[in-house]
Amino acid sequence: MTHPSITLIEQRVSADRFDASHTVAHAEIETLVRLATRAPSAYNLQNWRFVAVHTPEAKARLRSLAHGQVKVSEAAVTFIVCGALPDPAAIPARLSPFVEAGHMPAKMAAGWQAGAVAQYADARTARDEAVRSATLGAATLIHGAGALGFASCPMVGFDAEGVAHAFGLAANEIPVLLLPVGRAAPGNWPQKPRRPLSEVLQIA
Repeated sequence: MTHPSITLIEQRVSADRFDASHTVAHAEIETLVRLATRAPSAYNLQNWRFVAVHTPEAKARLRSLAHGQVKVSEAAVTFIVCGALPDPAAIPARLSPFVEAGHMPAKMAAGWQAGAVAQYADARTARDEAVRSATLGAATLIHGAGALGFASCPMVGFDAEGVAHAFGLAANEIPVLLLPVGRAAPGNWPQKPRRPLSEVLQIA
């Protein structure tokens, strides 16, 4: 028997049509983001933030910045998934509960911080990390949404600068993608064909 998690991955689609009458409660939004934050991040920085665009007014504002794409406003909620430029100074606080629980020596945590300072001195590397963390969070949110019976669709077709301004993002936050989540309406395509493993897999 195929495990349900495998089935979710194999049957996942990027939904273009959502049931506009479907709503989600704040508690459901919180559950989705709590699941998203289980994603991995370098040095446990957790350098992501999720703006849940939920009200009709906010959805309309976001849709205008996403080239009028209907799914932004028809989905029950559309998340703006943001990656924050990594801040090594935050690492002690992020790791403190782990150190206090005895899972990690304090000296190792300090070493991680020093490593992050060196690694993210390069601006491009820092930006890459912000995008990577946001993407991992979004992917986890997608599968969390699927497990709860919701459809989703990651999107990159939007005015990033306009979104940052309209939704008050901090200067160190990058709006990496939009993620509408809700109940699928009829008419969505099935999952599109995938390339064969022979083209994408190398076993060394």
